[in-house]
Amino acid sequence: MAETIIKQEEAKQENGILNGVIWKQILIFFWPILLGSLFQQLYNTVDTIVIGKAVGSNALAAVGTTGSIISLLVGFFVGISSGATVVLAQYYGAGNQEGVSKTVHTAIAMSFWAGLLLTVVGIATTRPFLILMKVPDEILDDAALYMKVFYAGIIGNLVYNMGTGILRAVGDSKRPLYVLIVCALLNVVLDLLFVLAFHWAVFGVAFATILSQLVSAVIIVAMLMRSEGSYRLYLRKLSMDLPILKEIVRIGIPSGLESVVYSISNVLIQTFVNTFGTTAIAAWSAIGRIDVMMWMVMQAYGISVTTFVGQNFGARQYDRVKKCARTGLLMTMVSIVAISVIIFTLCPVFLSIFTNDQAVIEQGTRFLRTISPSYFTFVFVQVYSATIRGCGESVQPTILSLVSICGVRILWLFAVLPFHRTVETVVFSYDVSWAIAGVCYIVYYLKGRWLKRCITRQQKQTQTAKA
Repeated sequence: MAETIIKQEEAKQENGILNGVIWKQILIFFWPILLGSLFQQLYNTVDTIVIGKAVGSNALAAVGTTGSIISLLVGFFVGISSGATVVLAQYYGAGNQEGVSKTVHTAIAMSFWAGLLLTVVGIATTRPFLILMKVPDEILDDAALYMKVFYAGIIGNLVYNMGTGILRAVGDSKRPLYVLIVCALLNVVLDLLFVLAFHWAVFGVAFATILSQLVSAVIIVAMLMRSEGSYRLYLRKLSMDLPILKEIVRIGIPSGLESVVYSISNVLIQTFVNTFGTTAIAAWSAIGRIDVMMWMVMQAYGISVTTFVGQNFGARQYDRVKKCARTGLLMTMVSIVAISVIIFTLCPVFLSIFTNDQAVIEQGTRFLRTISPSYFTFVFVQVYSATIRGCGESVQPTILSLVSICGVRILWLFAVLPFHRTVETVVFSYDVSWAIAGVCYIVYYLKGRWLKRCITRQQKQTQTAKA
């Protein structure tokens, strides 16, 4: 017990997350994550520009229509991996070096085996999913080709994301950025080579992406193997510790299921958008490359809050947990409101980067000006759910999100769309669900007694470990 306390005090002294000025530490941690996300999105943005400009609107629509399906399977694993991030952050904040090491090796092993599974399942379900989504015949083959190539290289994607999560959980957000810069630039070069020089079209874009992700996975694993401290990776130790795996699954499975249901609702929305023709599909794909800036900022703050809350909760600094949530909420809100104004004002200019088709630009402008005024409502969902999950409670926020976002969105599509059948009505389902979810999260955060339950669970786990 005395040794644990000493380690915890040493961690506090060396770790700015546990004792620094919160807003300054969040910014230091946040910026590498955001810049990393920018470079990560460069994969998809370059894909979109090259396909839209060099190949055409049909190819752009084919690549764009695959996103929600890929997210269905990948998102489930990413949700589970968030459980590993929370467990690792809490162990690291508590100074539990053995727990950190076991979590790292369990997480990497899990990502490898999950990648193998997703490769098989993804390739097998590609065409049935696309047909179920009513993807038009003229883009069906290209969409199927893109997805199959992507799934063939998905192990690199999952290992990289898990490795990045490990580094961020211990407070290192810089090295993942360096990896992404290298691999994003590689992706740009490969895109230009495969599409413009080799004329591989959709296959070239997909192949460039998976090669770049494989390189990023190799680099991140090498970084972990050369790291100093308890989170160093040893290949000979790769195995899944059962108690650690259970804790990861307890926290991660609800997040994974939430991601799946999110993806199902997005697949449903994509299906409805598909019924309005290729122009609507291409516009929907293009705006996804624009409002991604808002999501990158939102998610970067969310990751920051989860890490800060997780480490401080592990160190039993409960007042600082609440301060992290308040500070993160304010910083996120200011950023998102500013981005919303920029997107609303300049969306036609942004859309012209991705396509020369004026009909697509006009349709995309209507889409963006429908949803961008409501971005701020999702800030409460992002920050409060990150805070609650960072303390180890995941079932309740998952239920809250599924009902208030996915449930409302699906209800809107089936109850309202038949009476006002326009593509803008489909898009407005986002505004409605975000607003309702924001209110629900505010009420739950203030009145849900979630922190008390998490503290009680933490105390019981400590007592069990002593026994």
